[in-house]
Amino acid sequence: MITLDHISCAFRQRNVLTDINLQIEEGSFYAIMGANGCGKTTLLRCIGGLLPPQQGHVMVHGKEVSQYTARELARQIAFVRQHPQTDFEFSAFETVLMGRNPYQHRLQNESQHDWDIVEQCMKQTNTWHLRLSKPNEMSGGELQRVMLARALAQQTPIMLLDEPISNLDISHQFEILELLRSINQTEHKTILLVIHDLNMALHYCQKLVLLHQSGVYYQGPVDQGLNPENIHTVFGISATLHDGMLQLQPTQTSR
Repeated sequence: MITLDHISCAFRQRNVLTDINLQIEEGSFYAIMGANGCGKTTLLRCIGGLLPPQQGHVMVHGKEVSQYTARELARQIAFVRQHPQTDFEFSAFETVLMGRNPYQHRLQNESQHDWDIVEQCMKQTNTWHLRLSKPNEMSGGELQRVMLARALAQQTPIMLLDEPISNLDISHQFEILELLRSINQTEHKTILLVIHDLNMALHYCQKLVLLHQSGVYYQGPVDQGLNPENIHTVFGISATLHDGMLQLQPTQTSR
């Protein structure tokens, strides 16, 4: 599904990722984790074709990402940014409807089918009641859920999500992660999720990529990767597992 072959990336003239090799299996649900500044967002941007690598190759379905047209790539990959753009005056409904753009032809209006998909996706993300709202009328969490609805409306086999629950209250965090897990299982979507909460990742995600010192420190099952040794190395904190939950505390050197 997704292959990264000896990828190196820089962002704002700083080397962020060096010699990255990854194989992301079709239909998998990955947590992308690591300390701040380790390159999680850069990795997603590279996979999504938003940041060309300095070296190496990014392949989706066996085809180099750079060889896709923008419309073709938008039918393959939906990207939910950490900080949605708010410098527009479209309603929430119009924003989600933009997710159908890759399927529209020039001068063609949206069909009833497109409208039905938008309604379904907004109801899935609990945003249908916001359909007439503008960005300045929504909270950060509401806007984030609207952007998730737009990504769902693209109906892509791959979803890249950069901290999609960071602005949400705990109830909506669970709601969105439950939705993503359900979509992964029922629609076989490949999902890559940047997330900071170790226990949320442990509970909802199947697989894990741990980034550390500009490289991949671990790739594999999430329950094996989030062990005390890896957590101490990557995050500098102590961890113990009790009843399926990680108990975390700072080490003396991290205080």
